[in-house]
Formats: sequence, C-alpha cells, structure tokens
Amino acid sequence: MDRNQFMRAAIALAEKNVAEGTGGPFGAVIVRDGEIIGEGTNRVTSDNDPTAHAEVMAIRNACEKLGTYSLEGCEVYTSCEPCPMCLSAIYWARLDRIFYGNTKADAAEIDFDDAFLYTEIPKPISERTIPTKQILHDESIKAFQAWAVSEDKIPY
Repeated sequence: MDRNQFMRAAIALAEKNVAEGTGGPFGAVIVRDGEIIGEGTNRVTSDNDPTAHAEVMAIRNACEKLGTYSLEGCEVYTSCEPCPMCLSAIYWARLDRIFYGNTKADAAEIDFDDAFLYTEIPKPISERTIPTKQILHDESIKAFQAWAVSEDKIPY
C-alpha cells in the first residue's frame, strides 16, 4: 500500500464511524513496514471517554498488538490534523511521521474547535481557565524520589 491508500483507510474509518453513529468523523491508522498495525476511530460519546480520539485509540491498538509502549518506526495516518492531546500522545508514542487529511480549521467549521486549547496551554498556570493549585508537594515528591533510585524501572 502507498501513503494515499493508508490515508484512505483512515478516511474510511471516519466515514464508517459517522454512518454507524459511534462517534465523531475521525479515523486513524498506524503503519509499520507498509502494514496497518493499529486503527482507531473517535469513540468519545460511545465509550463515554473524552480521551477516546481516533489517534489515541489507534495508538492503544497498535501498542497492544505489538506489546510495547514505543511506536518508533511507525507512522500515523489520521483523517484530521491532531488536536493538542493527540499530538502529545503521538510524541509520547514516538511515532516517526504524521500524515493528516482535514485541518483543524476544517474541524472547527463543524464544531470541533480546539483553538481554545492551543491558547490555554502556553498560559502560566495561574492564568488558565481551570483553577490549578499545587498541594502536598513534600508528600508527592516521595514517589519521584523512589523512582529515581529504583533499579527495576523501565525508562521511557
């Protein structure tokens, strides 16, 4: 398969998701060595999970199939430019490339507008919309200290 075929697979998942009423119009596939190894659709409303975006679902599917948390050597094809959460997940999964169809502006035109998140994230914590306050740092740091000296940790 070539890149256009992988993108068409992501688009087909998005279209099927709309037709079946299982979530928003988003689909994604993860590809390694010319083979689809993971796929996902937006399942936010059907799973009652705000993190169940197509890219996240495809990452989960690929990682489960491969038995690893790292998707180095893989590419993601997604029907829409990833939102900030999905983009972060793609970076955490260490995917090599992103190919997308629709833009975030296209998504905003059908009421999937993540512009707010792009402006919210770089703000200082004290200026964000959701009040955020650090508490119990002296207690929570103990887990980090234990991790730092653990000989059993798997760095990622």
